[in-house]
Amino acid sequence: MLLAAILASLTTILTFAGLFYSIVALWGARNFMRRWRKPESFAPPVSILKPVKGFDPGMYEAFASHCRQQYAGDYEILFGAASIDDPAVAAIERLKAEFPEREIRLVLCPEVLGLNGKISNVMQIAAQARYDYLLVNDSDIHVSPRYLERIVSGFAHAGTGKNKGKTVGMVTAPYRGRSHGTLGSKLESLGISTDFFPGVLTALLLDGEIRFGLGSTLAVSREALDAMGGFAPLVDCLADDYELGFRIAQAGYVVELSHEVVETSVPAYHLRGFMDHQLRWARGIRDSRKAGYIGLLFTFVLPWALLNVVAQGMSLPSLALLSLSLLVRVTVALAIGVGILGDRQVLRDLWLLPLRDLTALWIWAWSFASNTVTWRGYQFTLRDGKLERQ
Repeated sequence: MLLAAILASLTTILTFAGLFYSIVALWGARNFMRRWRKPESFAPPVSILKPVKGFDPGMYEAFASHCRQQYAGDYEILFGAASIDDPAVAAIERLKAEFPEREIRLVLCPEVLGLNGKISNVMQIAAQARYDYLLVNDSDIHVSPRYLERIVSGFAHAGTGKNKGKTVGMVTAPYRGRSHGTLGSKLESLGISTDFFPGVLTALLLDGEIRFGLGSTLAVSREALDAMGGFAPLVDCLADDYELGFRIAQAGYVVELSHEVVETSVPAYHLRGFMDHQLRWARGIRDSRKAGYIGLLFTFVLPWALLNVVAQGMSLPSLALLSLSLLVRVTVALAIGVGILGDRQVLRDLWLLPLRDLTALWIWAWSFASNTVTWRGYQFTLRDGKLERQ
């Protein structure tokens, strides 16, 4: 009886903490929308760096979306592949033929400069880039025709609040996931729109800034990149996007969160692939933002409310608290996932929200059990955010 009472009290407290977090996330969404600033007329030459490895369905259209930019300045697209035999190379050659007016180059990246293959490639591509503004994004990122204009205009904005007078050194962008059929793919896509980005907006509200990047878009000036030591310090980092933004902020520059939303393709994960990816993501965040990651304990409003119902034997107060928690959780999902990110899949998959959140709580707890991550078929040990071969 005593244990049941303790569990009931604990889950009640955690549920109310989750409700408070959800309200803060909604306030963060309101604050983010009020921070919107009209794009400036700023169009310097830009080098888009795209590391590639393999080729997935839909990737060619993602490539092509970068060639349809309505951008007043010059830009080049540099693809980096480890070998001429990479399946993506044929698509790049097709792209060059379809868009002869665009400057598109293939850069072979045979050197292995560290355990993070993406950054290893990016370093070798960056050495061939012509321009002083570099934009790195993943090979599956699909963008709008005004993407480059809206991202690059962020560098013309001045810092505000406690960053007043500082120069923008990085612009990063929100993203939504396009799922592909399987339950794992749907759960991950749902999590991006309804959990991950609300967390980003909460960090922006509470800190008044963000000090990390989102891998969907990492646009940097060479000045800021040189000030933080270039890409070289990231070659063994798992969460390279976080570290790049953090180091640029440490160097005295502002990280700007754009309102331009891009779309990433979420693989058709089976259970093992889904769990490996979620644990890699969770352990990467755990090592990058240790205190913030522990604080995630207080964000799982729906799982705690469900466990509270069990602990209280389906009492009327526990059911009322569950109903309130579900209402608030759905409001966050719709306001941010649909309202800000424009992710219509959230409407289709909303019924999966309890399963997604329960899975997320389990992954959060399990992430503390080990330092092992699986990435591209290889296992690594993660120590203070850096990869080590097992």
